[in-house]
Amino acid sequence: MSVFKETTTKIKREFIYYKALAAHKRTPRISKVLMVCALAYLASPIDLIPDFIPVIGQLDDLVIVPLLVWLALRFIPGDVRRECAGTAAARIQGPTP
Repeated sequence: MSVFKETTTKIKREFIYYKALAAHKRTPRISKVLMVCALAYLASPIDLIPDFIPVIGQLDDLVIVPLLVWLALRFIPGDVRRECAGTAAARIQGPTP
């Protein structure tokens, strides 16, 4: 499998995983809010440190967004995370003959 195909498969799996987490009925509201905040911060043109400042401007995106996602995942019960990870893996593999 090529590196490009592996990378796109991993990205698809992560997207499906987070989508399943957001839709799961046992995912706490705080986790959903934190995930929305991470997406909003990533898409927003407003940053804590402006991007035109070399290195530090981009570094805040690389620290804040993963931190928000990490916090969101910490509030989600482990069995819900495993269930959603299994769902994502199954959807990527497709139906088995």
